[in-house]
Amino acid sequence: MNKLQNETELVKKALQIGAVYAKKRAYGEIESQDSMKLKVEFIYRVLAEDKLIQPLAKDQINDPNMRHKLALWTSRQLPPDHPLLK
Repeated sequence: MNKLQNETELVKKALQIGAVYAKKRAYGEIESQDSMKLKVEFIYRVLAEDKLIQPLAKDQINDPNMRHKLALWTSRQLPPDHPLLK
């Protein structure tokens, strides 16, 4: 697993986009007091449930791998000229 350039920022963007998506799909909302780990897991599970990302193998589910998956997903959602992709 190679770390993406701007991966941290891509994960933050994924949480923003994913929160809107989860709310529209009536999965619930992210609360401001939720931990970052909980937010990442929630959005990862929502996207995996709706088959927008390929789920990790059961023995590979951990915070760094979920963050990486979210960063990859976000990088594919953004236009090619977006500043986070440079």
